[in-house]
Amino acid sequence: MNLVDSSGWLEYFSDGANATAFERVLTNTENLLVPTLCLYEVFKVVLRERGENEALQAVALMRQGSIVELTAEIALLAARTSLDFRIPMADSVILATGLLHKAVVWTQDADFKDVKGVKYIPRAGKEDK
Repeated sequence: MNLVDSSGWLEYFSDGANATAFERVLTNTENLLVPTLCLYEVFKVVLRERGENEALQAVALMRQGSIVELTAEIALLAARTSLDFRIPMADSVILATGLLHKAVVWTQDADFKDVKGVKYIPRAGKEDK
């Protein structure tokens, strides 16, 4: 299974420099997990930058994967993960979701750079933290 965090989805939707790195994973919807937190983050950014119609289209594509609700189990693991890796709440929820579902987490977020089970793709033209 695979899980692409919001940075990967946004890169794909904006046809950014790393879009092709995420395309194969995002189009393999049978093996794609989509946390509800990613729906929130992507919808918010696309709504702000491109309007409601494009935001709804983005979410419709995301919903082709298997949606994973935020459960108590994920929330508690996310709290531990946040402390263990010193990462923000949203990142810890996404990572915890991937860990519980034994999914590879795909991201451009440098917070995940050295985390086992994560496929980190550096942002084009940006230095790591």
